[in-house]
Amino acid sequence: MRPVLFVIVAAVCFSTTGTAQAYGPDSASAAAVGLTRIVAGGGLLALVAWWAAGRSGVGTPPTRLPLWVVLLGGAAVLAYQPTFFAGVGLNGVAVGAVVTLGAAPAFTGLLEWLVIRRRPPRRWFIATGCAVIGVVLLGGLFDRADGGISLAGIAASLGAALSYAVYALAAKRLLDDGASATTAIGSIFGTAALMGAPFLLLVDLSWLGSAAGLAMVVWLAAATVAVAYVLFAIGLQSLRASTVSTLTLVEPMAASLLGVVLLDERLSTPGWIGLVVLLGGVVLLAVPGRRVERVPA
Repeated sequence: MRPVLFVIVAAVCFSTTGTAQAYGPDSASAAAVGLTRIVAGGGLLALVAWWAAGRSGVGTPPTRLPLWVVLLGGAAVLAYQPTFFAGVGLNGVAVGAVVTLGAAPAFTGLLEWLVIRRRPPRRWFIATGCAVIGVVLLGGLFDRADGGISLAGIAASLGAALSYAVYALAAKRLLDDGASATTAIGSIFGTAALMGAPFLLLVDLSWLGSAAGLAMVVWLAAATVAVAYVLFAIGLQSLRASTVSTLTLVEPMAASLLGVVLLDERLSTPGWIGLVVLLGGVVLLAVPGRRVERVPA
């Protein structure tokens, strides 16, 4: 049960991203926030990984990890940012976020099946179906998508979902090869930070000079990347990548509740129904009888 709880706490950390941005400077664009989050958070994770590896001396050192897996994972982390924001920009937050969040577990399960030859269990299909339906209702997709859908935006959102699946499976591969949770996730996000750093020159970062801007970046880097992804990786050590991907759908549920409590947002009746359905799917996956499903050694 502990790995499941770690992943759920990670998802709750992820969910604070939107709230932190809402309290941040109005001049900070979504693209700039996403890029600084990855560069600052990835750099912090890389430092944590090196410190933990030197302190424990246990597990595969970062310098001995398969380079192609680290590079692939880092590229996928970086690719997630522009594809997600492109999808949101072309189709709106509701459609873009719902397509990305709904497709990510499906892509993860499919890639796990095709690449690792590990078919997700029947319970995963049922739980994921419930969770995706809950996300669709929670996001108000049917209420807000009547103005025409951009196929390019859908493609971008699906690209973001695929990017998520790739870096989740890359992290799982490093963990299976003997890397610790901090080493696996720190190597991938540290690589993403190095890849993304040059692109900071292309966005307006003047808002970083304000106290609100600096506080936002510190929170995003520490809570929504460093802490969240270490917990994510710890859970990933014992659970299937497809299971972890579905469990992280707690993120939109927690984000919606934060919006209601802190930002005076309101949920429609379908939204509340979606929240309950989503929670039911997560509970079904998290508590399968008396034990949590684990990956065979």
